[in-house]
Amino acid sequence: MRLRSASISALALLAACNGEAMSGEDAPRFPEPDRPVSELGSNQFSTEDQRDRRGEAQTVMDLAEIAEGMTVADIGAGNGYYTVRLAERVGDTGRVLAQDIDGDAISRLGRRIERYRLENVSIRLGEPADPMLPESSFDRIFMVHMYHEIEQPYEFLWRMWPALRDGGQVVVVDIDRPTDQHGIDPLLLSCEFEAVGYELMAFKDAPELAGYYAQFKAAATRPAPGEIEPCRGDRAALGEGTERPAKKEKA
Repeated sequence: MRLRSASISALALLAACNGEAMSGEDAPRFPEPDRPVSELGSNQFSTEDQRDRRGEAQTVMDLAEIAEGMTVADIGAGNGYYTVRLAERVGDTGRVLAQDIDGDAISRLGRRIERYRLENVSIRLGEPADPMLPESSFDRIFMVHMYHEIEQPYEFLWRMWPALRDGGQVVVVDIDRPTDQHGIDPLLLSCEFEAVGYELMAFKDAPELAGYYAQFKAAATRPAPGEIEPCRGDRAALGEGTERPAKKEKA
């Protein structure tokens, strides 16, 4: 499969913002997270060969039911490990938007896309608190080993919510450890998503992912920014003891 270099700008249609950003007194107010945030880490979680030997991308794409013709966003795409594999899975009739807030990473990824001649991939420089995704555009949104680095998770998730199509879902892969150590307790992850208008659909511990897999859908409504109730960062406050999210694992 080929990806043409023109696709880097072709996502003007897919990645254009729908609506102007508000600032100052007009900007909605979102709660601060009651937890630390990881510093931006290396875009190289481990080598791609190591990840493929574990079957990481194959496992995640199978769990997410990625199929030909889907439109997928890869948020925090880094060097493009998932981007290029998603591009192959969705095929010529699908689309992949790769996004990162690291300009150097985006530049490297752009060169990789040109080198691989992928024509169903576009890239975009993101914003720390706003993925700036077009409304009703994505069947899946991937957030792999990056959620713990989002400084304003409630605002980010709230602004991402409209980007899902009917039946669209958000896929999160992360590690069960403190958020300042490049991971997040899955109970806290679920609490933050649910506070903003998502529902947990699937959860699975997966050694091949070096962590866990979680999948969310948009609930029927999302709260107004001022109605969002922030989650407590300690596990006891979540009211679940040490139990994992009680959702059926995908086969």
